[in-house]
Amino acid sequence: MSSPGAGAGGRGKAKATKSVSRSSKAGLQFPVGRIARYLKAGKYAERVGAGAPVYLSAVLEYLAAEVLELAGNAARDNKKTRIVPRHIQLAVRNDEELSKLLGSVTIANGGVMPNINQVLLPKKAGAKGEIGSISQEF
Repeated sequence: MSSPGAGAGGRGKAKATKSVSRSSKAGLQFPVGRIARYLKAGKYAERVGAGAPVYLSAVLEYLAAEVLELAGNAARDNKKTRIVPRHIQLAVRNDEELSKLLGSVTIANGGVMPNINQVLLPKKAGAKGEIGSISQEF
């Protein structure tokens, strides 16, 4: 008698068709199978449903695409064709929601946002002509 997986015993055809990955079934680039394995190995729960790794893969892929698009725009603004960590830093910190999500994250070689405190900037030249006015601007 042959083994159950060999296609005998009325179990349908022998395995002639190519296996289709769960990522391609879901239309994703991120690996659904690997994320499922990590969810199981991480002991986040006793059991992991079939939809959980697909959903998590989709969310991670969306976040990666969003950061890459903004970083690509930052690289183009700086007349560069290659995205470097500085462009990722500028992209993340200029976006309100991503900055909140990655607020406690340090990006290596990202630098800091360009910022000069208003107190350090030189005074405006037009302010001297208004010596006689009562109101003051703070």
